[in-house]
Amino acid sequence: MSILIDKNTRVITQGITGKTGQFHTRMCRDYANGRECFVAGVNPKKAGEDFEGIPIHASVADAKAATGATVSVVYVPPAGAAAAIWEAVQADLDLVICITEGIPIKDMLEVRNRMKAKEAAGGKRTLLLGPNCPGTITPDEIKIGIMPGHIHRRGRVGVVSRSGTLTYEAVAQLTELGIGQSSAVGIGGDPINGLKHIDIMRMFNDDPGTDAVIMIGEIGGPDEADAARWCKANMKKPVVGFIAGVTAPPGKRMGHAGALISGGADTADAKLAIMDECGFKVTRNPSEMGRLLKSLL
Repeated sequence: MSILIDKNTRVITQGITGKTGQFHTRMCRDYANGRECFVAGVNPKKAGEDFEGIPIHASVADAKAATGATVSVVYVPPAGAAAAIWEAVQADLDLVICITEGIPIKDMLEVRNRMKAKEAAGGKRTLLLGPNCPGTITPDEIKIGIMPGHIHRRGRVGVVSRSGTLTYEAVAQLTELGIGQSSAVGIGGDPINGLKHIDIMRMFNDDPGTDAVIMIGEIGGPDEADAARWCKANMKKPVVGFIAGVTAPPGKRMGHAGALISGGADTADAKLAIMDECGFKVTRNPSEMGRLLKSLL
């Protein structure tokens, strides 16, 4: 089992003709069932052409109509990325995965408000993963995004993280210990994003193919605390928790746009304390995530 995507998912690449879109579409297509999964690209100026056999369409709606795709991945540069997300939402896709980093906050606010308004009016809900995220992978089935496929192996542990590199770190530790993953999900480090830790933890809790989860957070914002409190009341599976940024000074942005301590409750120490209270097995050392998880199985 998996969450969000599997070997039958059909994917559109928005930004397929750019250098980044081409490189990562090629890498994803060459992973597991990728040749079956990556079925279309979008570029209004290059409709009718193809990228290494993948047909390019003028719009997401056209690509969906031609291929039945339900998911898109966005590699469009920052200035046009929010519009690309909105185009996929308007086409009623199930899921949009936005890899792009550096989208203006104003643009993301606008697209998030439009998504809420569409849903409130009775329109289809499209899930958004990201922006500024590595994407998601179901090992040995499909990867959508920029994660290195070779470190993953199929199994029964879920990984969710705000940090791309820490997602890979947790996965590599698990694989080295002989523990496979059901799905690994990077939710992205921007202040305004789509799916939160709490949404992914709900999915892992409901997934019969996931036995335990590693949840990785960062300083800034209430997301990890919200997810931990939800888990205390609802989660039936063991969770290892880690928060990056224990030594981060208040008021200084660290790496991700959302990694900024504004008040008392969004420091790493405060979040780790909440996770601990909520029954997580927490560590302050990222090199221990895999070993801690193994001790819970």
